[in-house]
Amino acid sequence: MTDKTPYRLSRDAFGRLVYTGPDGETEVGIVPVRAFPITAPDHGLALIDPNGHELVWIDRLDDVPRDMRELVEAELASREFMPEISRIQDVSNYATPSTWYVETNRGKTAFILKGEEYIRRLTPPALLITDSHGIHFLIRDRYALDHHSRRILDRFL
Repeated sequence: MTDKTPYRLSRDAFGRLVYTGPDGETEVGIVPVRAFPITAPDHGLALIDPNGHELVWIDRLDDVPRDMRELVEAELASREFMPEISRIQDVSNYATPSTWYVETNRGKTAFILKGEEYIRRLTPPALLITDSHGIHFLIRDRYALDHHSRRILDRFL
């Protein structure tokens, strides 16, 4: 896409994203959705209307004009919350449910892991851990963790 993008994005008075198509028709409350949020966050993104229909497919977010890209990025940041675990300090026990004490890119926290099935293997070596409240924690590279963290993690894998 170039600056000659056939559609426009803006915000309304309530802060909702507004899509204006090439025909001048507007759609309020659109949502950007990443196709591959972990492995390729800036490639493959759809703008979805409130009814779940795709309005626009964006191959690369960098190709979108800067003003619209900033709107999309702000909307994504407000919706996506996925702390990245950098260290596992401790776990309450090695049976589930257990409380995990971790350091993330957003600070130290604790969460409850309900069962081993809540640790999902993604494209190696990434893992996605879902806590008891449905919050996703990402381990981008489990082999890059320190020895202590890897030992704890290995007991659950």
